[in-house]
Amino acid sequence: MLETSARLLRLLSLLQTPREWSGPELAGRLDVSTRTIRNDVERLRTLGYPVHATRGAVGGYRLGAGANLPPLLLDDEEAVAVAVGLRTAAGGSIAGIEETSLRALAKVEQVLPVRLRRRVNALQSYTVAVPSARRGPQVDASVLTTLAAACRDAERVRFDYRAHDGTATRRDVEPYRLVNWGRKWYLVGYDTARGDWRTFRVDRIEPRTPGGPRFAPRPLPAEDLAAYVSRGVSTAAWHYRARLIVHAPADVIAQRLPASAGSIEVADEHTCAVTVGADNAETMALWLGLLDADFTVVDAPELSAALRSLAERLHRAAG
Repeated sequence: MLETSARLLRLLSLLQTPREWSGPELAGRLDVSTRTIRNDVERLRTLGYPVHATRGAVGGYRLGAGANLPPLLLDDEEAVAVAVGLRTAAGGSIAGIEETSLRALAKVEQVLPVRLRRRVNALQSYTVAVPSARRGPQVDASVLTTLAAACRDAERVRFDYRAHDGTATRRDVEPYRLVNWGRKWYLVGYDTARGDWRTFRVDRIEPRTPGGPRFAPRPLPAEDLAAYVSRGVSTAAWHYRARLIVHAPADVIAQRLPASAGSIEVADEHTCAVTVGADNAETMALWLGLLDADFTVVDAPELSAALRSLAERLHRAAG
């Protein structure tokens, strides 16, 4: 009996890999006959594992999705990754998931071998998290899953949206991606009423039912959507903007200027035009000193004054 149980666990471990196994392959791996494999597959099915079989020369066995979640078999590294991930989720930004994560973590840690439990506990005991100055807004897990499903199925979503100034609007959007940036979640979608791409804070979205019809996906507004969101969110908060001609290649400046700090346009192989923003001209002057390149300010007298003041201060400090 013990030998049969051990073989079932080994068979289950093979079937949980994302591929299809033929009967002879499984028989060779487990050193049994194909008839034994067929019997073991039936035992797994009676235990609730949805093992699918296809006939023919290229047929085989694979583990599918069932109506209920059967027990999972994890190797050592997978078990540690799940435990660490659950600990992280318990302190995350998704509302309502903390208690669920802790319950799941308790179940995982209860069955972890001592050697693995020590690894997980060591990571927790000797890791210090730097507290954030402020905690980001929490989002409802059901809203995230609803939006993610709409992105996957290319279905429009309708929702009430509350802007930064409190203005409420109703939106009809083709959703494409969810982006987690900083302490917030964002939805990147095409606003059909405005005929343009928009980025929405998920914690300000209240979905309405039913959703909209299916849509034909459009080309995304950028290859790097994380940079696209961070740039858009940052520029929306700028109180001061300026345009510069930087005497250095665009690809060099792109490595020194964060996407959230400004945008870069190629002028020629030795020059680029940069639009930058900040809360004020003084902060921008400090940022520009980090470019380590000569630049010319284009019609921004406040920035020019801030640069002169900073240059004088630095000159005095240098003696």
